[in-house]
Amino acid sequence: MTQSKAGPDIAPGRLHEDVYSENFSDLHPLLEPHEAQVEADRCYFCYDAPCMQACPTSIDIPQFIRQISTGNPDGSAKTIFEQNILGGMCARVCPTETLCEQVCVREVAEGKPVKIGQLQRHATDHYMAGHDATPFDRAAATGKKIAVVGAGPAGLSCAHRLAVHGHDVTLFDARDKAGGLNEFGIASYKSVDNFAQREVDFVLSIGGIELKTGMRLGDNLDLAELRATHDAVFLSVGLGGVNALNKEHESQNGVLSAVDYISDIRQAEDLARLPVGRHIVVIGGGMTAIDIAVQKKLLGADDVTIVYRRGQERMNASRYEQELAQTSGVKILTNVQPHRLVVDNGHISSIELERTSTDKDGALKGTGEYLTLAADMVFKAVGQTLVQEDLDASISIEKGRIVVSADRRTNLDDVWAGGDCALGGEDLTVTAVEDGKIAAESIHTALSEQAHATTESRERVHG
Repeated sequence: MTQSKAGPDIAPGRLHEDVYSENFSDLHPLLEPHEAQVEADRCYFCYDAPCMQACPTSIDIPQFIRQISTGNPDGSAKTIFEQNILGGMCARVCPTETLCEQVCVREVAEGKPVKIGQLQRHATDHYMAGHDATPFDRAAATGKKIAVVGAGPAGLSCAHRLAVHGHDVTLFDARDKAGGLNEFGIASYKSVDNFAQREVDFVLSIGGIELKTGMRLGDNLDLAELRATHDAVFLSVGLGGVNALNKEHESQNGVLSAVDYISDIRQAEDLARLPVGRHIVVIGGGMTAIDIAVQKKLLGADDVTIVYRRGQERMNASRYEQELAQTSGVKILTNVQPHRLVVDNGHISSIELERTSTDKDGALKGTGEYLTLAADMVFKAVGQTLVQEDLDASISIEKGRIVVSADRRTNLDDVWAGGDCALGGEDLTVTAVEDGKIAAESIHTALSEQAHATTESRERVHG
């Protein structure tokens, strides 16, 4: 299969201005109160509910749904925030179809689960619309100072929980605003109306958290200095590097990072000014690949194709997200891998792909059969990497991630880590929130034990 065309065709403003707002409107509009009541009444309020077991943050799902059904959305939101202070964003981006909703009793019996994610959003949005601050009070000041490096989901979660315990937190982030992937790394139609920043403000409202932006570890921020000036450090630095295709011409015009372009879309004041090719190829099979492919189609690209090296059932993106892409006009081409990037006058013009197969041991191999797709833009969505040189060389790294214990502690006694940069977790917002929460509780316990030991030591000295 070969496609050809004359030269790159990249231009802004491919759509009428009214179409952009329609295309990038809320993917799942907020449930009306009556709709929420009806949906909540579908819940069986199971004892030892499987949905609760499947939630990475252990939200008491039957409880918060029961509170909605009894007309208490504020109480419902508090139940959610007790376990997940970023419950509003998680309700928007969490793959509930593969977590809580997948094990819902109604899903198993009827193939139609309770809309847990939309009910969670109903409760959290209701609360945030009527309250300027989180529903928690700070404990008495402990005098302890903790540095949290990275203001994404894990960092925000950790900072909030530490502040609730009375500790003083300095929250650092390399960008000019907080939020991490919630602000810069998800499809715009999943989080509209500046919700990511409103949620940051909500988290910071607890008090005791100082936000410092434009502070990057390895640049104007040093881990050794942070350890010397703080009682503990939590690293939630994410994955700042982008995996390469390792193909000739990869640095040519038109070969782009999907992560960077998604950030450009998220921060664009005018979507009509973004450059859009007519023929787009996205390499990868995860959520980032889906997010960039769908958004390029919504920006006016004629032809968008996701290419993935294995079968569609092996894609990291959920089946729901794959179907969202396909119903948006995105093609998914599987069992192919990049073979050669074709460049014309310094700009990508097409990509040659090799068909793949797997041997009896599951190893991937090329078949020697090739096809070519025309491409004005090729987006790399093949994963991100930890920028290890920014870290202290004494931190233990394995498989490109920071090694942590069950309580998210690194091999350094005063340093914890969580989120995408830590080994062992899934790259999901909800798991990052849980990492931050676990680390905060561990830090609080460690500092409390230190304070208790110091008090006992002083009492012995003074007899």
